[in-house]
Amino acid sequence: MKKTVITIARSYGSGGRTLGKLLAEELGINCYDREILRMASDDSGINEALFGQTDEKLKKSPLFRIARKNPYKGGVIPPESADFVSDDNLFNYQAKVIRELAEEESCIIIGRCADYVLKDDPNVLRLFFFAPKEDCIVRVMEHDGITGRDAENKIEKIDKHRADYYKYYTGKDWYDARNYDFCLDTTSMGYEKLVEVVKNFIEVYQS
Repeated sequence: MKKTVITIARSYGSGGRTLGKLLAEELGINCYDREILRMASDDSGINEALFGQTDEKLKKSPLFRIARKNPYKGGVIPPESADFVSDDNLFNYQAKVIRELAEEESCIIIGRCADYVLKDDPNVLRLFFFAPKEDCIVRVMEHDGITGRDAENKIEKIDKHRADYYKYYTGKDWYDARNYDFCLDTTSMGYEKLVEVVKNFIEVYQS
């Protein structure tokens, strides 16, 4: 496989994170998810807990922040600035790590607007995994051991966080298929088959 960076956006309960990790194993490459928070903390010197608090969500009022938007343009804010530990700079450092990983190796990067951060990189393949709400509810119920109503509420809350976060930092709609090279409904197949389907698409995409 020639150098390829795969970004994965996924609706909550679609199994996208699990699929990404299994795909990475199949391809023999690294998969980066929350590891990016630790790496951004190491790079910036900012406490990792602060990165965790803004992990794919916005800390402050969503209505205010979404209304003003701040699409990512690259760069980081220096330590002497009052905004050094702002939400925007926490994102900037994660984006810096994502760009460096994409330069250094073939890998899979889950979430964190990686498709947009790497939008100018010709070696990037952008995937979006989703599933009907009913199927996501069943997955979350089984995984978390909670009721159907609680699972539905959790899915709606997390997907809203992800959509708002994406809108704020990219100016684009998270659900818009035009942002991605390949969108896949994960409902009708097991993980083994899903990995095979995605792997075949990658091979065709690279040919």
